Amino acid sequence: MKTIRRIVFGLRSLYCYIVGNLIVRVYRYEKRYLTGRWFSTRYGTVFSQGWRWITENKRVCRRLGVNKGVPWAISPRIQIVHPENISFHPDDLNNFQSFGNYFQGIGSITIGRGTYIAPNVGIITSNHTIGDLDAHDPAKPVNIGEGCWIGMNAVILPGVELGPQTTVGAGAVVTKSFPEGFCVIAGNPAKVIRTTR
Repeated sequence: MKTIRRIVFGLRSLYCYIVGNLIVRVYRYEKRYLTGRWFSTRYGTVFSQGWRWITENKRVCRRLGVNKGVPWAISPRIQIVHPENISFHPDDLNNFQSFGNYFQGIGSITIGRGTYIAPNVGIITSNHTIGDLDAHDPAKPVNIGEGCWIGMNAVILPGVELGPQTTVGAGAVVTKSFPEGFCVIAGNPAKVIRTTR
């Protein structure tokens, strides 16, 4: 039984690798996002999780008409606006495989290496203009430091900078910056509830 499972896993991995490479060429995925821990294993690149994400997610994204033009593997249950304004390390591709997240890249969004983003998180760079909801205020960049943890249902608003090792509690609304990092923030509006060093 174990041998059969290994054969099935191997065949499925080979299928994902071949089809994934075709998808990468057709949809012009950026090569920098095809590196790192999700595209290599001790058994070789064919067995990596990254190729499964590309193969399985692209099929659903295409069928639903979502996340067109995103040059990396992304879940169809996440929404991205202006992916060209979002920067992150390829090792953190897992942050785009969840559900319910909204990355509004009207302005730049920088996600530091080793940061984890839970489901249903919103990262916003431009709000609607009060008095004219069809317009947006000028965009402000959002910068998230290295090794941060953004808890489920948190919202990060325009112009926020989070320093390294910042933990954002579930459901927090982050309206101001915490550039010093090494802290836990929570609440609405978010405030420091504990420092970590």
